[in-house]
Amino acid sequence: MRGLMLAAAGSALATGVAAPAQAAPRSILVAQALPSYETWLADVKVVTDQASAFLGTRLPASGIKPAIVLDIDNTALQSKYKPYDATPTVLALAKQAKAAGAAIFFVTARPEIIGGPTVINLSVVGYTWTDLYTRKTFDFSDNQTLKTNARIDIERRGYTIVANIGNSITDLDGGHAERTFKLPDYNGQLD
Repeated sequence: MRGLMLAAAGSALATGVAAPAQAAPRSILVAQALPSYETWLADVKVVTDQASAFLGTRLPASGIKPAIVLDIDNTALQSKYKPYDATPTVLALAKQAKAAGAAIFFVTARPEIIGGPTVINLSVVGYTWTDLYTRKTFDFSDNQTLKTNARIDIERRGYTIVANIGNSITDLDGGHAERTFKLPDYNGQLD
């Protein structure tokens, strides 16, 4: 509905005809803006606090090889707000999990050709991890399939994924994790 109203307003502006007031009130256009950096950090903290509490009860784990899976863009790294910087509470969560004996895996749709720079970026900001899964050169799978297959591979390696953290539903759907934690994406504005 909102998209239709914005499209109607846009086409009216393009033709020079004023759009009806009810078609695209200014408040809808303003609602499309991303929240402030501080608001985003606070929203992320709400979710990472929940994940931290869960990991506090789940780890250390006996009888399994525990792991957590992290998405990269707008999850482990602040791609939209402060490119290349770590997301502070996600980094803290990764360190908590590692200290409690969990392996850390990154699963991203970033192409493997930028794997080297991604590794450098993650290392410089303080992450340590077991493995990084990127999109292979000729893998045209949708993001959800790509990421689900990566989690299946992690399980085949003998790990139990106790938590999967990402900001997109495609990071989380498809199973193969005990718990999922969705960071805000503000209606898909943060990919």
